[in-house]
Amino acid sequence: MSATLEHGSISAELDGINLGDKRLNKRCKLVIDALAVDPQLSINAACDGWNETHAAYELLDHSKATPAKILHPHQLKSLDRVRQHQVVLIPQDTTELDYTAHPPKDARCLNKQNRFGFYEHVELAVTPNGLTLGVLGTQSFDRDPDSLGVAHDRRPLPIEDKESHRWLQGYQHACELQALCPNTTLVSIADREGDIYDLFVEHRDHDGPRAEFITRAKQARSTVDRDFEAGPRVFCKVLNELRESPLLGTRTIELPATPKREARNAVLELRALTVTVKPPHGRAGMKPVAMNVVLVEEVGGPGDGTDVSWQLLTSLPIDTLEAAWLVVDYYRQRWQIEVYFRTLKTGCRVEDMRLERNARLKNALALYEVIAWRILYLMHLNRTDPDIPCNEVFAEHEWKSVWFVTKKTPPPLKPPTLAEFLRQLTSLGGYNNRATERPPGPLPFWIGLRRMHDLAIAFQIFKNLPER
Repeated sequence: MSATLEHGSISAELDGINLGDKRLNKRCKLVIDALAVDPQLSINAACDGWNETHAAYELLDHSKATPAKILHPHQLKSLDRVRQHQVVLIPQDTTELDYTAHPPKDARCLNKQNRFGFYEHVELAVTPNGLTLGVLGTQSFDRDPDSLGVAHDRRPLPIEDKESHRWLQGYQHACELQALCPNTTLVSIADREGDIYDLFVEHRDHDGPRAEFITRAKQARSTVDRDFEAGPRVFCKVLNELRESPLLGTRTIELPATPKREARNAVLELRALTVTVKPPHGRAGMKPVAMNVVLVEEVGGPGDGTDVSWQLLTSLPIDTLEAAWLVVDYYRQRWQIEVYFRTLKTGCRVEDMRLERNARLKNALALYEVIAWRILYLMHLNRTDPDIPCNEVFAEHEWKSVWFVTKKTPPPLKPPTLAEFLRQLTSLGGYNNRATERPPGPLPFWIGLRRMHDLAIAFQIFKNLPER
């Protein structure tokens, strides 16, 4: 059974928080509970009256409150959930948070001098079947307006002076977590931006427990056909070698809809090789790295630029057809971090926050990052563990109040399964539960949770009134 929430209370994710002041710790838990009721509301609207609103702003502005401290107890609980699984994937990715319409006073730039905000790099824990277990790490960065529009050759710079360093740091963090979860295999997953040679060197040379990796290739890397240290060297592009290698298998997969494509079934061909890759140009002193590579390409695709062509660099084994397909299946779960970012922006509307300073903004973002995770957790728990009793996730007054309103009958003595209860909850959010419909997405969940909160309060009040 997957780890579940403590009776649906999101503030339980902050148990043990240490902001250096007991009053701040308590206030932080109260604020996240208030914001989680309706993530789309502003902080002013989510709080009950000016006193509560003022307390929330004081928390966000306090020098002792930082995103790292706010997220720390959630990260510890996420690790507890990670330890309950044999394999956990850690997709890492970066999203842009645009505050150009209402920038903080100390805001810096995004990709242009007239665009203000910052980038948030997130490491998410996800099971191979798509259950999101929590946020394991975050990094924020922005850009100096004076450096924009100026061409620089950054290749000679050390990795620590490049924005791409965040990908290496994400993998190094995964290795640190691997040491804390010795019975779980952790797999760091990155899209094309994460294709940096330093990450592969780190895996090869890492001292101690190390996480595995899957990175979608961006660079046109070359292989070393002969010993790098002696004699002439013959180079060949990895992609060319893959396409010339034997076809190992074919599979049809379902591709979800994205802003650039409609959902469709895709027929994929699979090839796999073990190669030794030469260092990039200008990185004198680095030695070649041996790695496994899996290539999946779509057959008979639409030809509109959305055809699947994934060259996946990995440390995982590919010695059998099943193992090679497993690399592909793991990489497909990288999509969960895209869903997470969409939930954070569309469901929690974090880009609509109007706070005067970056420090406030990032503290509030840390709270919403936990809230966005909870929405996805409930959504996927419905698919992965539908038969657990709903009272393992929701308090009695929560599930019973929803039952009264949706069923129009007294609740049963035995709590319904999570799947049965979530059908009722998402119906409050506008989901029709027709057999032909796809499983509910984030929107019906957060609307249903908001309505459940109001119903639960009313249920507790009226339950305690004397009968007339």
